[in-house]
Amino acid sequence: MSMKRTALSVGVIGAAFLSVTSVGIGAAGAHGTVTNPVSRIAACYAEGPENPKSQICKDLVALSGTQPLYDWNEVNIANADGHHQALIPDGKLCSANRDKYKALDLPRADWPASPVTSGKVDFKFRVTAPHQGNQTIYITKQSWNPTQPLKWSDLDPVPVAQVPTSRTSDNGYYYYSGNLPQRTGRQLLYMVWQRTDSPEAFYSCSDIDFGGKAAVDGGAVQALAAQAPAAPSEAQIAAGQSKSTVAHHGHGGNADEPAGKVVASNSAALGGGSATGPLLLTGAAAIGVGWAGMVLRRRRVEAVRHDG
Repeated sequence: MSMKRTALSVGVIGAAFLSVTSVGIGAAGAHGTVTNPVSRIAACYAEGPENPKSQICKDLVALSGTQPLYDWNEVNIANADGHHQALIPDGKLCSANRDKYKALDLPRADWPASPVTSGKVDFKFRVTAPHQGNQTIYITKQSWNPTQPLKWSDLDPVPVAQVPTSRTSDNGYYYYSGNLPQRTGRQLLYMVWQRTDSPEAFYSCSDIDFGGKAAVDGGAVQALAAQAPAAPSEAQIAAGQSKSTVAHHGHGGNADEPAGKVVASNSAALGGGSATGPLLLTGAAAIGVGWAGMVLRRRRVEAVRHDG
């Protein structure tokens, strides 16, 4: 075999090894959702994946099974890198264009909705792996029709809240406030959490209800409160962990990892970002170099024997 063909073979072997190890890097990350006002997926998980109470949550399970609910904290795009509208088409905002979560996009007016009024609102985000980033929450325009697929143009471009997030949480939660504009009837809050230490981003939809004009006197709010969706309890979260298919390790949730650590886009796109990914890639490169060195040494020995 010629040196040129040998070198080519070594390159192919190295590339194949890199490809195989890249595929094995990390697992899909799961990092949280809005629990006040509670998101669609959190509300259905709180009802119980095996025996949901509301018709919409029953239909979600019938369409997609129970696994999306056990993976309630994983509605993400690993390589979003801020290109949310380019990656998520109209009608698929709540699922982040992921087939696994497609039931979250059902255009229905019977999603459990939290009663709200205009003015200050306190947001609560249950985070299972804190990350540096920014959370932005938008509200639908008054003209939004909940029985029609949610479009980007349905969202008011002015956020009701926009806050930075850190790599630490308050006992598993981010807390912050926003301001709700004047609205009536059912509306929706759309959350985008873009990490700044990785291209990864997370999304959630929370249904809210301002009621009618009577809401200002508190009567309608009390009626809505009786039907309000609940967030999953800590006991429910713990009980469902064994059935979750997602992992948190290596996604910036470890306090001893350097802040602002940039994760390689190839590993993040596979749900990686763990220390395992770079180590595997480094090992693959070392093996490739080792193969090349071995071939060259063998050729030198053969050349010396031939000359002798």
